[in-house]
Amino acid sequence: MTSGLFDTGRRLAAGIFVCAGLVVGAFPSASALGAEGTRGTEAVAVANGSVPVLCAEEDNVTLTLSSDKVRRFRIEAVHPVYLAALDKDNWDADWTACDFGPAVEAGAASADKAEKAGQQEPAKLPERVTLYESVDRWLVGLRFPNFWREAETVVRVGDKEWRGLHLLQLWRVRPNGGEEVLVLYPQDGYWRARPKAPRGRDLTAFGSSFLIGPVESKERPIVRLKEVAYRPDSKAESFALTFAAGGAATVRLSEFSEKRLALDVELSATVSGLPFAAMRSMYVTAYNNDVERVAIRPPKAKGWAEAGIMDFKGGEALEVWAGRRTISQHNTSSPDMIFKKFQAQ
Repeated sequence: MTSGLFDTGRRLAAGIFVCAGLVVGAFPSASALGAEGTRGTEAVAVANGSVPVLCAEEDNVTLTLSSDKVRRFRIEAVHPVYLAALDKDNWDADWTACDFGPAVEAGAASADKAEKAGQQEPAKLPERVTLYESVDRWLVGLRFPNFWREAETVVRVGDKEWRGLHLLQLWRVRPNGGEEVLVLYPQDGYWRARPKAPRGRDLTAFGSSFLIGPVESKERPIVRLKEVAYRPDSKAESFALTFAAGGAATVRLSEFSEKRLALDVELSATVSGLPFAAMRSMYVTAYNNDVERVAIRPPKAKGWAEAGIMDFKGGEALEVWAGRRTISQHNTSSPDMIFKKFQAQ
């Protein structure tokens, strides 16, 4: 990641059968999935590279989308179906059962020793740079003291240029504060999005990440970005991406509402030999996850094919949903994701 998607609790009792490890039937779409039809939509190959883990802060869920025809598609982030009934939200990190190796343990031991000796230095804070600001929006860049990849991507806004930025944050300015709606890590191509918080509620959590462009495997799935240019046109706000592997894309923020955040993507050329998009997330248990289930709309099928995220076998799809039906203790209010409107032109 979905456009106001699905009340997963409403499933038709008739016509459901098991096929290739998926439950196939009339998967409900509250207002988005399949509501617009799929005429002219290309089928894409969806592959599941997810692996089991015990640590909730490790991205172990990977869905990749591949096609040698697709040039345009849409990504939507929508609130989970249970949001209206949610009384308690949780954004806290969960480091239970996490083990990130000897280097991390040695660093923690060294820091503990220094603290006991009264020699602990204050933690270094990231540097924040304002890239663009207007009455209703704010684009911020952050530089972190340490990051797992070299900061080589160039970021542009108009005739200004920045290097060494590790994170871009797009905010919407509101009368009583701001709302961070979209983030991008330029050095590995990871995006996160969330729809507008419902009126009367606090901000919701970020959750699953997604990748746009040639998805390569470099220790983990990444998209290498040579340049990111932000175009703040109020009617067609967008990001222009130039890929290090070749090609380019325009990512337009086409809707930001309480129903969804929608991004319309146009690739300069088809992506051959690699996925053109991917979703990354985490799943430990049915009650501790950022994504629990996946559903695809197979070509010519009369219903949706749905499975648990760890049981999904992949398949051809005109639309893809990945999200949750039940409340999770991790990033409880984070959005479901939808990938749809796959088109050749």
